[in-house]
Amino acid sequence: MNQRIAPSILSADFSRLGDEVRAVAAAGADIIHFDVMDNHYVPNLTIGPLVCAAIRPHVQLPIDVHLMVKPVDRIIPEFAKAGADIISFHPEASEHIDRTIGLIRDSGCRPGLVFNPATPLNYLDHTLDKLDLVLIMSVNPGFGGQSFIPGALAKIAEVRRRIQACGREVMLEVDGGIKVDNIAAVARAGADTFVAGSAIFGQQDYAAVIAAMRGQLAAP
Repeated sequence: MNQRIAPSILSADFSRLGDEVRAVAAAGADIIHFDVMDNHYVPNLTIGPLVCAAIRPHVQLPIDVHLMVKPVDRIIPEFAKAGADIISFHPEASEHIDRTIGLIRDSGCRPGLVFNPATPLNYLDHTLDKLDLVLIMSVNPGFGGQSFIPGALAKIAEVRRRIQACGREVMLEVDGGIKVDNIAAVARAGADTFVAGSAIFGQQDYAAVIAAMRGQLAAP
């Protein structure tokens, strides 16, 4: 199973964002995670397509855009044009989930569906065969720097079972409170992609943190 580290630029220094994405890429990151909040679906306001377009020339890694916005459909083509590779959204933010998944794919991006801690997994019953990514939130979305909710582990394990049963290659990403000391447990539950914000950008040496995370993932 490929395991990927995805630094979340929500915790980066926004005064030097191009330098920051280049730095985490050089430090060994696999994906750039891009959190979009609208002060409506979640109680915070972050960044939009213009910022995505601004960082795109600075990094060759895939940009993974997590839309915490409602309504969601209008902004999807804008992020596709801005250079997103993966676009994920919350089922509660879409009036027609299947249509939104199709819009992401038709825009040239890989679609993902996001589950908050209290969102039931039954949305996957009719969508998993159309998805390239499932994102499990291990915190309630809206702010960086929160602590991992242990109950997410059982949810991650259930999604892994569903992915194996469907026979498709679907990324299983986890976002919220991921650190060196818990990443191995999250991987054992079935995750293969790990979003980390303050755990990486809050340290002086990005390469050392990413290496420590990979060390934990490689441990028996």
